[in-house]
Amino acid sequence: MPPKKPRRVALILFNLGGPDRAESVRPFLVNLFTDPAILRVPGFVRPWLGRLIAWRRTAPAQENYAVLGGKSPLLELTVEQARSLDAALNAGGGEAEYRSFVAMRYWHPMSEEAARAAKDWAPDEAVLVPLYPQYSTTTTGSSVAAWEEACRKIGLDVPTTTLCCFHSDEGYAAATARLLRASLEEARAKLPGGAKLRVLFSAHGLPESIVKAGDPYQWQVEQTVAAVLRALDEPGLDHVTCYQSRVTPQKWIGPSTEDEIERAAHEKAAVLICPIAFVSEHSETLVELDVEYREEAEKLGIPGYFRVPAQNSDAGFIAALAGLVERARGSGRALCSFAGARQCPREHRDCPHARATERKAA
Repeated sequence: MPPKKPRRVALILFNLGGPDRAESVRPFLVNLFTDPAILRVPGFVRPWLGRLIAWRRTAPAQENYAVLGGKSPLLELTVEQARSLDAALNAGGGEAEYRSFVAMRYWHPMSEEAARAAKDWAPDEAVLVPLYPQYSTTTTGSSVAAWEEACRKIGLDVPTTTLCCFHSDEGYAAATARLLRASLEEARAKLPGGAKLRVLFSAHGLPESIVKAGDPYQWQVEQTVAAVLRALDEPGLDHVTCYQSRVTPQKWIGPSTEDEIERAAHEKAAVLICPIAFVSEHSETLVELDVEYREEAEKLGIPGYFRVPAQNSDAGFIAALAGLVERARGSGRALCSFAGARQCPREHRDCPHARATERKAA
């Protein structure tokens, strides 16, 4: 008998996306701010209000991307992650052949482009893999909805497993802790003996109203920090969880990263920023953290300002992703967390597992 063909598994990697040239900044921002998961206003208001916000933010955003050479590096870094993940999963053969497809939410390649490429490959099944460790309706939730709409539009219909989050996955936490440990050692070596050093675990913020409505993001960020600290195993480490990138006048979850930098300056503490909700370098790490916040810290006279790099294609992180994919496929669930079942407490009504239960009940 001829050997059995390996089962084709399409991996759909979700990420935010970013403009690929200066002219792309405005339409990228329009896509972002007209997403109903982001701008939560009545539908008849959203198109014009979203375009107004995009218009007002275009010039400062172009300035930020100019620092990066005129475009976001996110696509290239995500493609590299995809290739590394495929290599890890396909090493040594096996019953499955994996191929990753990148689906960006707000700029190309977007969901329909990725879905068409996946359909052309003719997969036997698909696994949706968010490159957001923590679930939010504004990120993974929006990306899954866009993917499902694209699949309906082009007629891609294969058995699909959705990984909703990996906030406390041991492999992910260990890989992050290794990067943090190396940066701690480097920062301590550059500071005078006895100098105070504080780790700021910085995540993208959200309007407080979204969290109060049931979004589990903030709780999951806190779980990530706890998991990384367990893996780091350095009792007594001075640390704070904080949030960056506020873009609207609403009240956002806190404390803010800017406020924590200011507090550290007053207390004569150096800071080591650890991005805890980003797994790739992009404008919020390379510009906001490395340029804007650093300048502010230096103006405040902070004793030292350091940053942990994002995971990108770190071998430990890629190995963790590969393990997550394999466990998701073996879970027997259409929707699974890094541990299989739902992880979020009941009060988080926007946990995707809670929404799936509501749909079944309806």
